[in-house]
Amino acid sequence: MLKHLAKLGLFAAMLLASAGARAETITVTHWGSAFYGAPYAVAMEKGFFKKHGVDVTGILTSQGGGTSVRNTLAGDLPFGEVALSAAVEAINNGVPLVIIGGGVQSVADILWMAKKGSPLHSINDLVGKSVGYTAPGSVTNMLILMAFKAKGIDPKSVKLVPAGGIGANVSAVVNGAIDAGMSGEPVWAENEDKLQPVFWTKDVLPPNMMQTVSVTTAEFAKDGAAKLRGIIAGRREGVDYIMAHPDESAEITAKAFNGDPALYKKVFARFVTNHYWSDGRLDYDAMNRMAEGLQIVGKQKGPVDWSKIVDTAFLPADLSK
Repeated sequence: MLKHLAKLGLFAAMLLASAGARAETITVTHWGSAFYGAPYAVAMEKGFFKKHGVDVTGILTSQGGGTSVRNTLAGDLPFGEVALSAAVEAINNGVPLVIIGGGVQSVADILWMAKKGSPLHSINDLVGKSVGYTAPGSVTNMLILMAFKAKGIDPKSVKLVPAGGIGANVSAVVNGAIDAGMSGEPVWAENEDKLQPVFWTKDVLPPNMMQTVSVTTAEFAKDGAAKLRGIIAGRREGVDYIMAHPDESAEITAKAFNGDPALYKKVFARFVTNHYWSDGRLDYDAMNRMAEGLQIVGKQKGPVDWSKIVDTAFLPADLSK
């Protein structure tokens, strides 16, 4: 009998261990086509999420903007890294989201490009042209409007086109569907032979702008604290690993994204220098700069009151100050 009970106890322990290691899927905007997701790829490969008690094995993606927010809300585990602008807009519209951490804190990777040989060589050349971005409410929607404002260009003098994801913007430019479109790494480097830059965002706007943030639902913030802390801690270790081992991290990300390791290594070297990825802390100056885009399009009246929509309880103690 004792032997039988011991076997039952062992079986129960195995069941509990299996339940604790349940595979989870989260949302990361532009997974596979932009490097927002690199820390998650590294954290999954190196076991950092499991180390912190959550088994993230799948990533839902989107073309940006509100789609990423909707994926987060519909996800098995309601955690997402989404555009800051999309998160704020959703919260303003009554969606029960909470911002819980920082994501990508630089816009140095984003540019607007045209087909090689095009007469478009500066932001001023875009007047009267069709210009692509990803999706309404997305980071690129905000940035193109902020760039126009910075240069005194009337947005009505340009035909703005929500062309879809980064790859879709490139295809639309190459095929002549639009005159110019947005791009970013690694898609830019992969297609540089047939494209030319019109302008880099970093040359028009401050490079230190919070592109993405981590969000969850208000309900899961109450019930899923351990998993949220685990994801944030695992991602942080992913960022730390990228900074310490950029070449290996580039290879890991290239495998996850089905990309070119040699090309990714070149991009990662630049990103490490620029401190592209936040370790999770919230830089409110960088957040305020990005939130200006919502004011420009009339979706935010005045500055954002971050105290009402941010919860830093899931950040490590040294990041929540």
